[in-house]
Amino acid sequence: MIKRIYMLCLGLGGLLLLPTLSYGAKIDLKPICPLLEGEWQGSAANPNGESKQVTTSVMCSADQLNLYISVSQGARFSNSETWWFRQRGANIGLVYSDGINTDVHQTFTLYQQDGSFTLLGKGEVKQRPALIRLSFEANEQNHWLWQQSAHFLDDDSDSYTVVRAIGLTPITQTLVK
Repeated sequence: MIKRIYMLCLGLGGLLLLPTLSYGAKIDLKPICPLLEGEWQGSAANPNGESKQVTTSVMCSADQLNLYISVSQGARFSNSETWWFRQRGANIGLVYSDGINTDVHQTFTLYQQDGSFTLLGKGEVKQRPALIRLSFEANEQNHWLWQQSAHFLDDDSDSYTVVRAIGLTPITQTLVK
């Protein structure tokens, strides 16, 4: 649940009341690492494209200050894509690679609220300046929705546009006897 908070601003004609979103407590990578670590399957889709089945592998370093996510080949490009999140002081550094384009380096802040996690940062999406939100929302069955959204800074709207979403359902391991 996201709470609405209103920010009071002085405008040219008087007072303006602007809504802002509260994302909960600022945290580091340690709480999210053990929750996401493992092998996942699910659909990946963007708003204008068809849904594709993908597998996602998530690994954490022993100190849980590095989170490495690999989305299987064919998700968006002919190669698999990797997301490497690293704790860097109070912020989270990201190196994103799709094996085709130049690697993307960004800085995020990680927030937790009611069992969900949100990374917020400033960057570029489709050559447009944007506030970027990467959210991981859980449900009761240990399934996650990883939603990648952007609020374009050259747009007057006050909402985020979904860029892509990936469903994460645990892959159950069957033991061979």
